[in-house]
Amino acid sequence: MFRIISTLLLIISSLMASSSPSWAERAQALELADGAPTRHVVVPGDTLWDISAKFLKEPYRWPEIWRLNQEDIKNPHWIYPGQVVTLDTSGGRPQLRIVETEAFKLQPRIYATDNRVAIPSIPQQVIEPFLAQPLVIDARALDHSPRIVATQEDRVNLSVGDQAYVTGVNEKTKSWQIYRPGKALIDPETHEALGIEAISLGSARLIAEGEPATFEIVTSSQEIGRGDRLLPAMQPSLINYAPHAPERAVAGRILGVVGGIGEAGRNAIVTLSRGQRDGLEVGHVLAIYRKGREVVDRFEGKQSTYKLPDERSGLLFVFRVFDRVSYALVMNVTRPAVPGDLVRTP
Repeated sequence: MFRIISTLLLIISSLMASSSPSWAERAQALELADGAPTRHVVVPGDTLWDISAKFLKEPYRWPEIWRLNQEDIKNPHWIYPGQVVTLDTSGGRPQLRIVETEAFKLQPRIYATDNRVAIPSIPQQVIEPFLAQPLVIDARALDHSPRIVATQEDRVNLSVGDQAYVTGVNEKTKSWQIYRPGKALIDPETHEALGIEAISLGSARLIAEGEPATFEIVTSSQEIGRGDRLLPAMQPSLINYAPHAPERAVAGRILGVVGGIGEAGRNAIVTLSRGQRDGLEVGHVLAIYRKGREVVDRFEGKQSTYKLPDERSGLLFVFRVFDRVSYALVMNVTRPAVPGDLVRTP
């Protein structure tokens, strides 16, 4: 269906919507970035975070400068390449607005809904491989997950085009992900098991139902064999939530850096020890802190122990949330983040 899309009307509507008191209170302390421009032309490749960083010292506070309500935060599909974002400081509180350029106006005024692609919140290509894969498994779910019990011609390892025989398949879904249970994710503070990491091995296609069912290996990133598990494949969705801080205090730790590396720089993906149960949701931004170490001082025959303050080192954006664990993209850091670093509501 074709319809006229009026971006300006959507913006006006969102500005008229009421904001929660917490957002209004936080807006009093908004600080503009040094040398913030008065306007920015949106180009392909921009993200909400990129644009926010041009205008604000704290990029995660994008919703405040747009005066967004909660629904706008969860669905900010109204900023497109070719538009001009302008900064208005005349009212005492900074505010961003969109102005249509002449070049943008000269484009055809009737669009198919899918023909205009809004810019995403964060770099989609970085996180896309992690949106469709199983990343965390509940230990109790392992007993019910379909399992490869035999391979074509009794091969030790399967490759693309080979067949696998899988038991416990109760769904008629055609596309499946193959995984292997990895290490347990342990909360470093409570020592409680939060889940089991899923190691993605590839994908498979159901070609014949039965017990066991027959699958064809479609892709393979690691060796696949007997005992490996399957889960229905998910379709990756565009992560386009506006970055925003949690409404309440959240505190946790970085459990690990995806990829097996010891440090996380910009655009690295990390696992967090907090999830939906703790109030985290997609779009939440947390600050990264290096925990202050304890030092011993000996002076004039006395020994004193001091704990140095925790030092803030960056920000991360939560893009996938499980019950007790989340995955986040490191947006910026002044020093590499490492497992054990603290994460908190900014």
